[in-house]
Amino acid sequence: MTRDEVHRLIRGAMHHQRHGRRDALMIRLAFEHGLRVSELVALRWSAIDLVTHELRVNRIKGSLDGTHPLQGSTVRALKRYQRQDGRSSGLVFVNERGTPVSVDGFRRMMHRLSEQVLGVKWHPHALRHACGVHLINSGVDLRIVQQYLGHANIQNTVAYTALTGRPFERLVF
Repeated sequence: MTRDEVHRLIRGAMHHQRHGRRDALMIRLAFEHGLRVSELVALRWSAIDLVTHELRVNRIKGSLDGTHPLQGSTVRALKRYQRQDGRSSGLVFVNERGTPVSVDGFRRMMHRLSEQVLGVKWHPHALRHACGVHLINSGVDLRIVQQYLGHANIQNTVAYTALTGRPFERLVF
């Protein structure tokens, strides 16, 4: 999945989904911070600092936690979402019953939306991979990408280099 496809999904969520603002924000955060779905749905407002524009990422699966900068557009989207959808619980993403959005609920939304907008049923983990590939294609050092995605082992990050689609582009003979 490319950065442009992710942006199309975000726009599609805003226009085609019942909970468009929430779903678009979930897709944006999953992509921009390489979040696994379980990390995304467990996200708490206490992990987001809208003053310093930072997100404390609590990783799972033996990955390393970290602090990420939030993009200005993401901060604005979070503030709008917070104002309009409130803080009824400590969790950022809740459903209409006020309970956490489930991993399966996000997965179903992602399947429906990606098929509708892109014509392909994407798995939510593709957003994490798209983040890694985008960073590598943007010239970010592999060790920085490793830290950003929370990989304890660099070999997990090296796998993203094979997904760039243009492995020999920078070679000069």
